[in-house]
Amino acid sequence: MADKQKECPACALDVEATAEVCPYCGYEFPVQKRGVKLAAVLMVLLALGWLVIGC
Repeated sequence: MADKQKECPACALDVEATAEVCPYCGYEFPVQKRGVKLAAVLMVLLALGWLVIGC
């Protein structure tokens, strides 16, 4: 598999890494929004900070 490709979990064929929909079977790749990832990181950091200060 080339660096700029990913495997479709539905049909197991290689598609472009930036594809949002598999051109072979129509599988829609889940898109995680950047804000969701940032919020998760902030929550983990806040939890760790609370544990360090609370002890």
